[in-house]
Parts: sequence; C-alpha cells; structure tokens
Amino acid sequence: MPANVDAVHVIKHPLLSEKNTFGMNEQKRYAFLVDPRATKDEIKSAVEQIYKVRVEGVSTQVRKGKQRRLKYGLVTESTTKKAVVRLHKDDSIEFF
Repeated sequence: MPANVDAVHVIKHPLLSEKNTFGMNEQKRYAFLVDPRATKDEIKSAVEQIYKVRVEGVSTQVRKGKQRRLKYGLVTESTTKKAVVRLHKDDSIEFF
C-alpha cells in the first residue's frame, strides 16, 4: 500500500467474538479486519492514530476464502486479513 494511505482505509472494522472479547478484557488484545495489502507497521500506526493508544505488537493472519455450495453452484468467499493488536498495559479501547 502507498505511504499516503489514510488510516481508515487500512482498518475495516473490529472483530467481536467471544474469544476476542476475552482477549480484550484479560490480555489487552484487540482483533481487527484489515486491508489484505496492509503491513504490520501500517496497521500499528493506523490503530494508534484512530484510537489514540500505544501499540506494543501486531500479529496477522490471512484467512483463505472458503468455497460454499449454493443452489446455483460453487461460490468462493474472498480472502481476508485479520490483525490482533496488543496494547500497552495502561491503554484500552472502548467499542461499546
């Protein structure tokens, strides 16, 4: 991705599930769906810019799109990228 990309284009939305909620409360880890072309440095700066927090680490996963069988044939979901961001122990993000 180019260096002049806006932070809101890097992070699509937070991922909220039972496992991610436990990570938020107990381990200061927050999961986001991000642009597949984004690097860890871009994700870190985007989270720091949007939420005004200090990021200590970023882990990423690329989720390959699965094939689903529908009545009109096979459809492949798009491949997505998930980022788990570890924050400083004094920082937190309020989603609700």
